[in-house]
Amino acid sequence: MRIRYSTEQDGKAVKKAIVYTQDEHGIKFSAVDPKAVYIVECLQSHGYETYIVGGAVRDLILGKSPKDFDIVSAASPGRIKKLFHQARIIGQRFRLVHVRFGSQVFEVSTFRSLKDGLTSNTFGTIEEDVLRRDFSLNALFYDPLTQLVVDYVGGIPDIRKKRIRPIIPLATIFSDDPVRMIRALKYAAATGFTLPLSLKWKIKQQAPLLAGISPSRLTEELFKIIHSSSAVQIVEKLFSFRVYEFLQPNASHLMKEQAAFRIRYLDSLKRISYEGFKGAPGEALATLIADYLEEITQWDGEILDQYKNAFIAARRFILPMNPPRVELDHAIRRIFKAHGIIIKKPPFSEWGRRSFPGALNPGDAQLPPGDPPSQYPRRHARKRESPAE
Repeated sequence: MRIRYSTEQDGKAVKKAIVYTQDEHGIKFSAVDPKAVYIVECLQSHGYETYIVGGAVRDLILGKSPKDFDIVSAASPGRIKKLFHQARIIGQRFRLVHVRFGSQVFEVSTFRSLKDGLTSNTFGTIEEDVLRRDFSLNALFYDPLTQLVVDYVGGIPDIRKKRIRPIIPLATIFSDDPVRMIRALKYAAATGFTLPLSLKWKIKQQAPLLAGISPSRLTEELFKIIHSSSAVQIVEKLFSFRVYEFLQPNASHLMKEQAAFRIRYLDSLKRISYEGFKGAPGEALATLIADYLEEITQWDGEILDQYKNAFIAARRFILPMNPPRVELDHAIRRIFKAHGIIIKKPPFSEWGRRSFPGALNPGDAQLPPGDPPSQYPRRHARKRESPAE
């Protein structure tokens, strides 16, 4: 174990981070994506401090296979883009770079500063960047070339003690970005780690703040959940903290009122963990709507009308989630196919947007009579981007 020091203005050396060797952190280099290693090596060879960061490091330490490898660097977005041919800059206020290798995308960000607080969108140093991250287990920096892990916030001890500890003060962590509540519960469910009582209390107290989050962000978070191998555990955790009702209010209502529906709904989510799950378009989304459509759909009659009614009902049922129409189309096709009904062409392309009721803005739609009302009025997306996690 090594110590990283920083020199203060008065010239005094101050301990900043603990640096763990491969024998201490236990990450197997063979488990690291070679393309992520290539990106880090390229940036470092041009003189930029660069690391793999976040959930990928956490998963590698836990012996899991990360789904994504995010990278953080001292290089500016413009410089990163110049170094990689298949790269594009995204974001308006704080820019990120997506480096593409075929269908695989790696997100490369620049260290952010604390100049204007946690919502700052200016570039900074690694010491500032780490303090902007949500929880200590996600704030570790891994250099695959030296196989060292740099820990500024005690993340490795927290992983070893199986606890989720926030870096940002409780007074502001959720008011600054309510989506962090979803992430805290997701990490707890997926890892089996414990949440401090103070964090649990804060989540229950501030859960209503999620009502102000844009449908696009909630959709993004829910897609991450249903594509996770721990989907059922995460949904159960969110439901127990009354957070799931802000992601899926109609499903939460039925889960609360009908024990049989809750069992079926969770059983459907368990299919995502099965070996047979292939991650095909609409496959995971179908688990959210299958049980509801089974109850309300008439499986005989004119196919176009059946599909049209199912599409409209499903879209309204999953509010405020607003997935791409093609993704929902694939999901409904899968459900119809299970009943022996094959839909060969995308019906919505035939109707046109104006004539297709399912094309209404999500907030304008109402569920059929007898269904639980949505808690969500139409909202506009927040202009402020989420701080880096």
